[in-house]
Parts: sequence; structure tokens; C-alpha cells
Amino acid sequence: MTKTLILIPSRMAATRLPGKPLLKINNLSIISNVFKRAEEANIGKVVVATEDQEILEDVLKNGGNAVLTQSDHKTGTDRIFEAYKKLDITNVDYILNLQGDEPDINKDDIINLNNFMVNQDAEMGTLAAEIQDDKMLNNRNVVKVITDEKLAESNFPSALNFTRDNSSIDGQNIYHHIGIYSYKTTVLEKFVSLDQTNNEKINKLEQLRALDNKLKINVALAKSSPIGVDTEEDYLAIKKIMEYKI
Repeated sequence: MTKTLILIPSRMAATRLPGKPLLKINNLSIISNVFKRAEEANIGKVVVATEDQEILEDVLKNGGNAVLTQSDHKTGTDRIFEAYKKLDITNVDYILNLQGDEPDINKDDIINLNNFMVNQDAEMGTLAAEIQDDKMLNNRNVVKVITDEKLAESNFPSALNFTRDNSSIDGQNIYHHIGIYSYKTTVLEKFVSLDQTNNEKINKLEQLRALDNKLKINVALAKSSPIGVDTEEDYLAIKKIMEYKI
């Protein structure tokens, strides 16, 4: 049976909203909300990877699993790879890297990505959603992915490029990229051994390192675009939505 490990990188030192992992929604921290959502997907063990003792203690206090990592990682992927090695869990086939600042991520999207990875024996996969508002195309904070085929619930096409710019062209398959990744463990090991590329550094998108090194990334269609908490406004918006659902 295929074995998946979900790892959630999280740290206090966010540039635009320091301390955001411990902000509360429904009396539970953002990071613990993400952990609970990942557990609900029921596809494998879930562990938070963090450099901060406060995050570790919060996750453990709320019944989750967490591991301390070094503080000098350049990317979240490097952090999850250290956590994977440190946990020393045997026979893991896939590692799913879930963002620690998207507490309202749809668990069905997590399940769907994992199913595609396993069923198609894919190397690396991610999610994308339809762009509902043209303003998103011009927003550099919204990462876009261009695929070789139109996304549908039944397919898992390849990513051709990731961009922050508005590069939409008539007939092009462009979507809102959702920063969740699933890797074969062997591919993750290869990825973190690669040097950062100029393309990655300029655009501040580590997935470009994979494409620059001919690693294939498949893309599954997400039901919706989760709100990532990057600013105070984001936090208040997602807090209102999630607390209204109760």
C-alpha cells in the first residue's frame, strides 16, 4: 500500500505578518487549524516542521505532531526535507508539502492530489484553480501556472511555467496556482540537492528550480482557491469566513 506523509512548514518570522501561525481562528491557532484540516484528509501521518518552540508547543498542546528544524533554511521545501530525515519514518512513498497559512484548504483537494499522484505514479504534483477575477492576473502576489492542457476534474496535465506576471494569451491555459506540492521521496531528495536557479531567485518561485532542471510537475484542478494569510486583511477575511461557518 502506498504511504504518504504530510509535512507542514511553519515559522514565526513571516515578513508581512510576523507571528501569524499563532493567530486564532475559532479559538485555535492558524497552524493548528491547518493541521486539523490535513488530518481530516486521512491520507497519512501529519507533522508540522518548525524552527520555533512556540509553534511546536502550540501544535502539541492541540493534539498535533511537530518537529523542530534548523532556522537557516532558504525555502520551505528544505525545511520539510530536514523534517522527513529527522522523523526517520520508513517506507514513505510520497511527501505532501502543505502550506501552513491556508487554514481553509479544502480537504477534498488534498485527497484528490494524493490520488492523482499515486494512480499516475507521478514525480511531482500541485494544485491550481480557475481564475474568477481578471484582477488576479495583474496581481504579482497571485502566482499563476500555465498548463499544456486545459484543466479538468479528470486530468492531471503538466505545468509549462509558473509566473507572477500577467502572461495570459488567448488560448493559453492559465490558472491560479495553489502552493501545495506532492513529491515522490526520491524526487524531493533530488530537488533539494539542486542549486537555486537564477529564474527561481528572480521570480521568488522555487518550483521554477524543478522546471529548469527538467523535473515534471503535474497539476490537478482544485475546487476553490484557499485564502493564504499574508496580511492583517487576509487574516480578518479568513477569520470571518471560517467563524461564520460554525
